[in-house]
Amino acid sequence: MKVTALEEYGLRCMILLARSGTGESLTLPEISAKEGLSLPYAGKLLMILKQSGLVKAVRGRRGGYTLAKPAEEIVLREVFDALGEPVFGPNHCERYNEDGECCVHNDDCTVRTVWGTFNRFVSGYLDSVTLADLVKGNGNATKGELPTQMDQSN
Repeated sequence: MKVTALEEYGLRCMILLARSGTGESLTLPEISAKEGLSLPYAGKLLMILKQSGLVKAVRGRRGGYTLAKPAEEIVLREVFDALGEPVFGPNHCERYNEDGECCVHNDDCTVRTVWGTFNRFVSGYLDSVTLADLVKGNGNATKGELPTQMDQSN
């Protein structure tokens, strides 16, 4: 699993907006400066986040960007899904096959269970942590402790 720059900086922008408080908006230049991003790149991130319904643009003199819903209601999975591809999408196995067709191990794949378990583990974590948790410094698995035994069903 690799977190892209788009996902990293997008999440940082979301945390910045969450820290700004309910109803408070930040302008694109403010976000750009506080995160050390170019205006065009920050604009691209915020456009993606706006299109996904995570942020909204406020017009007018005191306008800017704000979260579209409370930070307590936005889980990390929503942010990562908006900015990138799922950890293991439906065509994951096809990416590693030369012809893009079904994997030669399709009927007897011993690795698929590893990826399926890993995907459930990561997805469960991303679904359990909100932006509010990160703002409070609770980005570890305090809400739902990390599982000690993995579900083997796949």
